[in-house]
Amino acid sequence: MLSFIGRSIVQKMITLFFVSVISFLIIHLAPGEPSQVDPLNPKFTPEIVERFRKEFHLDKPLYVQYLFFYRGLLSGRTVSWKDNQPVLAKMWERFLNSLPLFIVGTIITWTLSFPIGIRSAIFRGGIFDRSATFFSYFLISIPGFFFAYILIIFVVTRFQVPVIGMQTFGLSDASTVRILMDRVWHLLLPSMLGATGGIAILSRYVRSQMLEVEGQDYVRTAKAKGLSWEQVHYKHALRNALLPFVTMFGLILPGLIGGSVIIESIFSWPGMGRMAYEAILARDYPIILTVNFISAVLVLLGTFISDVLYLVVDPRIRL
Repeated sequence: MLSFIGRSIVQKMITLFFVSVISFLIIHLAPGEPSQVDPLNPKFTPEIVERFRKEFHLDKPLYVQYLFFYRGLLSGRTVSWKDNQPVLAKMWERFLNSLPLFIVGTIITWTLSFPIGIRSAIFRGGIFDRSATFFSYFLISIPGFFFAYILIIFVVTRFQVPVIGMQTFGLSDASTVRILMDRVWHLLLPSMLGATGGIAILSRYVRSQMLEVEGQDYVRTAKAKGLSWEQVHYKHALRNALLPFVTMFGLILPGLIGGSVIIESIFSWPGMGRMAYEAILARDYPIILTVNFISAVLVLLGTFISDVLYLVVDPRIRL
């Protein structure tokens, strides 16, 4: 076990190094130069631009810029070009905003997808299966931003309550309970919208995987032995159908950054996805590179968690 963890960490560190190099080179292959932050601004004289290039080591070779950037990032000295704020501090603040949105949306997705998919597979061709299939394809077909605007209009006109932002304006002097309930309310709609597409897709995967497993010989043998309905479907079929979802579960961590850009923009939620989008528009290269780096860390961490979870789900797997 320890040798597996050690090998896995070394392999993922090597992968992370190559990802950081490739993402750094891709940024510099983009049209324009990093020093052209706002070329139309008359305040950016050639002298200021040259001072800017020297301050951020943009006048040095690429490999030297790479070393300066990641040394500053790991030591916490790298700052955003947009507002001169420390990059890690900005990302930590946005991470805390995105985390509840991600957790609630993930819980809703996974707790609803499995019952829907399992029941659809067990009662294949029935009313429930046909209804679930219709609503799944219906939710997949509707663009998320369109569904979000429809829901916002409905809630605001029907209940006359605010839904934009993380909290209602003017509640700074309210009681703690009221502020907490207001935060929960503002969290509910974007989390539900973020989960709708996931439920539609994941429930289809669960259904197809369960149907494949239900046709195996060992499931038919379990039925022939007279085992109970629960033992056949949940102990024999479901456990063997879980392996692909272990991989999927490990890969949901990058959703902290890229999975909520549209939702955060529509609801004016100050999260990491919205920050990354704004950084791309503003050519804030330190933020863009840091987002890429953290995304790679989350992907590698998710795959490592998946490898370990395989042992729990399937005892036949040995390291």
